[in-house]
Amino acid sequence: MSKLNIGLIGAGRIGQVHAATIAYRVNSAQLAAVTDPIASAAQAVAGKFRIPTIANSYKDIISDPNIDAVMICTPTDTHAEIIQAAAAAGKHIFCEKPVALDLAQTDAAVNAAERAGVKLQLGFNRRFDANYARVRQAIVSGEVGDVRMVHIISRDPAPPPISYVKVSGGIFLDMTIHDWDMARFLTGSEIEEVYVQGGIRVDPAIGEAGDIDTHVTLLRFANGAIGTIDNCRQAVYGYDQRVEVFGSKGVINTQNNYANNSVLSTAQSVYRDLPLNFFMTRYTEAYAAEVEAFVASVVNNTPVVVSGQDGRAALLVGLAAKRSYAEHRPVRVNE
Repeated sequence: MSKLNIGLIGAGRIGQVHAATIAYRVNSAQLAAVTDPIASAAQAVAGKFRIPTIANSYKDIISDPNIDAVMICTPTDTHAEIIQAAAAAGKHIFCEKPVALDLAQTDAAVNAAERAGVKLQLGFNRRFDANYARVRQAIVSGEVGDVRMVHIISRDPAPPPISYVKVSGGIFLDMTIHDWDMARFLTGSEIEEVYVQGGIRVDPAIGEAGDIDTHVTLLRFANGAIGTIDNCRQAVYGYDQRVEVFGSKGVINTQNNYANNSVLSTAQSVYRDLPLNFFMTRYTEAYAAEVEAFVASVVNNTPVVVSGQDGRAALLVGLAAKRSYAEHRPVRVNE
């Protein structure tokens, strides 16, 4: 079988991560072309991963009959447009989350892929993390019994640049978007209602940009379970990523990942090194696994693990959370 030819659209940080996976870990696929608005970035990635073609734009990639699939690693405000164009050209699509920052654009892109009959997988990489997969297994197998409560903690080591905050859609759509999806994934149930308490506790400039940097959100699921998500743009001790699911038969939780398992004990204290400090290192294997899964779904013609509809569902919860914070009340997602 010939290899799946993939065009990389966007040669920034996450584009390079996915390029490395395809180049070094996926035998059934290869990078055939790359493009980026910054020509030097595309040239650097092409040289590093031996990509034969540097395209002038994404349109050149999707019009290439030798390209089977594309990986969209560009800013969020370009995703929907590229998805629709790629779908019209019959290309399978892997796209970083979210599809768009509003429902209309999201629906247009997701519907375009469905009409064209192409695969569309979104980059909710945390579903592929071994820790969270084990929590999901404990729920599916009944080890923890009926789920009563879910608690998700996700705190970044440092806030993003203000320039990013201004265009990202805010904390509910660029950061908590992962946690909305994780809550749905773990429980297997839709989120029906959210109630947000939040504020600006890290950097006043984030507030001046129209966003908040800290929140706790109460969730109510369709299956009756309740949950909480707490996010903060800054945790001085590192990248804090934990989950607990409490059920009728027991509880399962995940702790942070560390660079090593060493614990130093002295007469004064017992301590260990700080947890991994960046999402690239914390989720290295998850990023690779999601790309491997996408390629496998295309090659074997099987459903993608994370669909466009999953992205739509997470966006809806994020929009409900924004309304809840603005209006100081619980908001049902179907509003």
